[in-house]
Amino acid sequence: MSKIKVFLKNEAVLVISALCAAATMLLVPLDAEYLSYIDFRVLCLLLCLMAVVAGLKSVGVFSSLTYQLLNRVKSGRILGLVLVLLPFFTSMLITNDVALIIFIPFTIALLEKSDCRAQIIAVTVMQTVAANLGSMATPVGNPQNLFLFSSFSLGYGEFFGVTLPLTAVSLAALSAVSLFLLPKKLSINEIEKEGVTDRKQLIAFIILFVLSVLSVLRVMPYQLATAITVGALLLISRRLFKEIDFMLLLTFVCFFIISENLSRLDVVRTFLQALLEKSTLMTSIATSQIISNVPAAVLLSGFTENIRDLLAGVNIGGLGTPIASLASLITLKLYMKSHGAKAARFLLFFTVTNIIGLVLLTAVSLLI
Repeated sequence: MSKIKVFLKNEAVLVISALCAAATMLLVPLDAEYLSYIDFRVLCLLLCLMAVVAGLKSVGVFSSLTYQLLNRVKSGRILGLVLVLLPFFTSMLITNDVALIIFIPFTIALLEKSDCRAQIIAVTVMQTVAANLGSMATPVGNPQNLFLFSSFSLGYGEFFGVTLPLTAVSLAALSAVSLFLLPKKLSINEIEKEGVTDRKQLIAFIILFVLSVLSVLRVMPYQLATAITVGALLLISRRLFKEIDFMLLLTFVCFFIISENLSRLDVVRTFLQALLEKSTLMTSIATSQIISNVPAAVLLSGFTENIRDLLAGVNIGGLGTPIASLASLITLKLYMKSHGAKAARFLLFFTVTNIIGLVLLTAVSLLI
């Protein structure tokens, strides 16, 4: 029973999505169309990216880079800027959730050592916002971009024409706020020096990362990239399979079932089509607040051809409620493991910050 309770607590999103998927299956009986629900391309690409990032992390790449950056920072205000911009830029390549998994624990430990425990909530919330906003800049930055870029065969000009203006505004706003997160004087002398532990493995994982990106860009078949990645992990380090979040992949499967089944219900189709005709942007933002931006992208993609507003909406929609982006739940989970964690205060600061960001970027998107 204790193991079941731990699983339910740690994988609440998966459990809820599985129950919702089962409920939709009562409305749409199992048939041959279910075979077409699952987007194996998206699942395989996510698997490859998570595997590669786990490998790079295991050889100390991110720890080494973080040390090199922070060891050169002498000002507390600049440190706040660095801590926020690290997940902002890295999420563009390694996804928002992976960026948070890497940087949130380090940030909490650093601020505790630097006698800045009171600033942990503010910094980690801003890191979460930064990861969610920075990740929208590239096709591989987050799952919804990966899905839409693959499903709609978007051109690079069309994709970046939507995401880069929003990313630029986000960068300016985050930079301005981050300068005032920490006090001017800050001691970071206790950070231990870390370097790459295995250069041969580093080269191998860099090659695998390049193959994954080539697959995302449709230069290489995703099946081949997946086979090479899995084979390489079996040869290099089988323990890395434990670092891959297979529960996240199962969650995606549940979301595919939910969205596809809902799209087959006439009452849902009529309702969503009516809303999308009025505003694809606002509908996608609102839907993301309720079911998260990834399933919102999957669900709404079947009802609109306005890919520009849908892409903008599900990325902006990652701000707002704690479930608007699954990556935000990662930060909450990691923060709650820290000493003296205060969930109510975290959620209050998180909600206020995200609403401000949501209003700002919605206004910018409507203007452009």
